Amino acid sequence: MQDDVEELEVLEIGDLDFDQWNEYAIEQGWSDGMPLLPPTETAVARFTAVSRGDNEPFPPISPRRVIPTLDSLAANAVMAGCRPEYFPVVLAALRGVLEPDYNLHGSLATTHPCAPVIMVNGPLRKQLEINCSSNCFGQGTRANATIGRALELILLNIGGAKPGIMDRSTQGSPAKFSFCFGENEEESPWEPYHVRRGFSASDSVVTVMSGEPPHNINDHASFSAEGILTTISQSIAQPGSNLMYGKGPFMLVLGPEHAATLKRDGLSIGDIQQEVFQRARVHVSRVSKENQREYAGADRFPENDYYTVCPGPEDIHVAVAGGPGKHSAYIPSFGGTAVCSVRVSQPA
Repeated sequence: MQDDVEELEVLEIGDLDFDQWNEYAIEQGWSDGMPLLPPTETAVARFTAVSRGDNEPFPPISPRRVIPTLDSLAANAVMAGCRPEYFPVVLAALRGVLEPDYNLHGSLATTHPCAPVIMVNGPLRKQLEINCSSNCFGQGTRANATIGRALELILLNIGGAKPGIMDRSTQGSPAKFSFCFGENEEESPWEPYHVRRGFSASDSVVTVMSGEPPHNINDHASFSAEGILTTISQSIAQPGSNLMYGKGPFMLVLGPEHAATLKRDGLSIGDIQQEVFQRARVHVSRVSKENQREYAGADRFPENDYYTVCPGPEDIHVAVAGGPGKHSAYIPSFGGTAVCSVRVSQPA
């Protein structure tokens, strides 16, 4: 393994048409399985031109410990299909996963099917047309699809997180292609997530966590906070989740209709965190004897015969996203990770 190696900036490959370029990229191991746009010098220059406000050097990217150049990062964003104006968001997401508490190396080397979850707050959501409403976790929006894909390609091609080699995920997940969405601040009855984390409402902020794909929480019948909290908490209390290790955070992404009901019944974000922390617990009868022994070996014991699913209420990160419909979602984390938020440097 090379340590703190700087990359070559330009690779001469001759004149290749689109199909030839993609076959070449696949042979080099640069592809995520979908077609890649050619990262020509002209295309890369358009991306770096909008990122000149972000002058802080990047640390080495695990697991290869390569020090990335701005051109190499831009090349991966080009290949992902990003527009140049998306690039500052990609860079902020990269800075987030490179924070030590995120535990990038551990999250890439694990057998757990985790991937970087990217949530965007602030004015850039609208400027870049990031989907925060209906189908925000799904297909159909270029910004969501390509920002998340760009980060994954950076981790693959610069970091070296190749499936089956350094990325040891047993089964993986679709989130390893791309997982990016925006908070629906306009329909949230509370302050935006990034404001609650200490940023200004006028800041554009990227929040990242190493997590699973979203787990749907369907509750069309409950019309009270009590009912919705019961459904949410019991959906989260799963004995097969990595949350059972009690080490890490998770995201609770409320649909606007569920959020409106909770707010109508007088709940603050702090109330929701406290209620879910107390209710989303797993009784020892649902945990195998072998797992109970393993948890005990790590000094992890039930409280009054129940296991908690995170260290404390503050580890439940509540946001609002999605459109009409009585659905919410929770996103379990890898466990040995943190939720990291980074202000987007304003594009030039």
